[in-house]
Amino acid sequence: MDYRIGPSDVLTIRVRRNEDLNQTVTVRPDGKLSLALLGDVVAAGLTPAELQSEIEAALKEYVNIVAGEVTVIVDAVHSYRVSVLGEVRQPGRFEFQIRVSVLDALAQAGGLTEFAARSKIQIFRTYRGQNEKLEFDYDQLVKSQGTAAWVPVLPGDIILVP
Repeated sequence: MDYRIGPSDVLTIRVRRNEDLNQTVTVRPDGKLSLALLGDVVAAGLTPAELQSEIEAALKEYVNIVAGEVTVIVDAVHSYRVSVLGEVRQPGRFEFQIRVSVLDALAQAGGLTEFAARSKIQIFRTYRGQNEKLEFDYDQLVKSQGTAAWVPVLPGDIILVP
């Protein structure tokens, strides 16, 4: 799974042959960034390559540009903040430096309490500007073999254990 941009990430946008459009920006909490000529652009949930394509397509309205002339560089990852709430031993907001799974996030929160509704855990996330709610069964996840057990956590996710 490719890295997905999230809120608070720092990005450098470079446009070949249009250096006046080059800038370093921080993704806002709403998942957008502000770019010269384009204004607000949704970045959260996209890979750097997807954002590059979006910017290139939007810039074609204003400047003569061809594919590959925009580069998106992730300078700093600050977005892997995940909230784990509900029936866990140490609820809170956790920051990770790398991609993690739901099991990793739950472990960081001290694991489930004896009162947890293990089959009704929910993940709330914003992906490409859309709000999503995912549900999963903890016990089924733990019993799964191999990568089937790997449910990724995305930047800004909220994991709720009822």
